[in-house]
Amino acid sequence: MNRILLICLMLSAMMTSSAVAQKIAYINSSALMQDLPEIKQADSNLSAFQTQLQKKGEQMVTALQTKYQEISKKQNAGEISPKQLEEESAKLKEEEAKINQFEQDMNKQVAEKRQALYQPILDRINGYINEVAKSMGFDYVFDSSTGILLFAEEKYDITADVKHKLMESAKTTTPASTSPKTTPPASGGKN
Repeated sequence: MNRILLICLMLSAMMTSSAVAQKIAYINSSALMQDLPEIKQADSNLSAFQTQLQKKGEQMVTALQTKYQEISKKQNAGEISPKQLEEESAKLKEEEAKINQFEQDMNKQVAEKRQALYQPILDRINGYINEVAKSMGFDYVFDSSTGILLFAEEKYDITADVKHKLMESAKTTTPASTSPKTTPPASGGKN
């Protein structure tokens, strides 16, 4: 509800600030994307990829736990010397580090896979939003599910104008005097 109110306020402000009536539209990207077969396929592919990596990670953890148990049994039975226990513990710590590194790599791989799967779809959707907005004469298109501006006619971009004003302002504004203050010499010098 707050997003809709925010969008309405933004739209009202835009409409009243301009003498020219602007055409505004919105799209619900969540509803749009949930019905796309490509999104469903990308979700499925990503889930399968993530499951495959998780299984590999779980196998690594299970193998490590088995090794810990074996060493613990040997230690309890007195079948391992303190030096051997120290060496085996060092090996297990190395394997733990490998598992931690695998988890970090897995997260990175999943993020890269997500990007590779979804970006072409999102680019195509954005292209169609721009195409439809221009063909129907809309000046702005908002996403009602996120409150984000998805399309705006370039003629309404005032970035360059504001930048120009800032540059002019910087030229005319003089910085505050930065000359060092001199302090009078201390009286009562050495006699």
